[in-house]
Amino acid sequence: MSERKVIERTGNRPITVDSLCQDLIQLGVQPGMILLVHSSLSALGWVCGGPVAVLLALEQVLGESGTLVMPAHSGDLSDPADWENPPVPPEWWEIIRERMPAYVSDLTPTRGMGVIVETFRRQRGVKRSEHPQVSFVARGPKAEAIVAGHGLDYGLGDASPLAQVYSLGGWILLLGVGHASNTSLHLAEYRAQYKGKREIENGAPVYRAGQRIWVKIKDLDLQTADFERIGEDFLAETAKVAYGKAGLADAQLMPQHDLVDYAVKWIERHR
Repeated sequence: MSERKVIERTGNRPITVDSLCQDLIQLGVQPGMILLVHSSLSALGWVCGGPVAVLLALEQVLGESGTLVMPAHSGDLSDPADWENPPVPPEWWEIIRERMPAYVSDLTPTRGMGVIVETFRRQRGVKRSEHPQVSFVARGPKAEAIVAGHGLDYGLGDASPLAQVYSLGGWILLLGVGHASNTSLHLAEYRAQYKGKREIENGAPVYRAGQRIWVKIKDLDLQTADFERIGEDFLAETAKVAYGKAGLADAQLMPQHDLVDYAVKWIERHR
């Protein structure tokens, strides 16, 4: 959406740090929370200060005792044979595998994650996990515990920051996005047993002992087609979701533990 259209949608007053703080407090965000955020800046309306204002509002409401977490994925660091949007010629594949720059946590940009995440990634004090494709970024007292030890295989499973957020009693905040963007539902996929669950293999360039190497990565063939349905059923069947507005955006706040446990059972019933 163009900036002109965002301005027209916003109406009489721009969205500000103060108004976002009020919206987040009204939704139920509290100081000290571990908050995993998925977001769309344009969905919020015209924000005075853009992504910086959104981060300031989140951090102000969470306070110094809170920890802010976001996915910082870089899916382009993967095997070019699997690329579809767009594909590259097969004769390029080996060159890409040999020459693609390796993942560096404080250098590699995110891909397709949005400007709020990319701005947060660069903020002083932010920690980033070491997975070349599905890293997470965090800032606050629990940041190091959340991003440390991110396993290379099964990157959104039980050796991931998602599992750390789960064990620490974290919350999920959807700001202008739906459950199709909710990475915590992938943790449920790993834990659920269902027909058609299968492993795949990918690859990525990383540094090991100062040397760039191409590593093979084991993972599951993850799906998102039913994630919106899972979220709708969770909202309808439980009282665990706070639903409101942040700026112009629909916003949902929920305990990650409850959603993941619900989604495991849902997937086992419906897939």
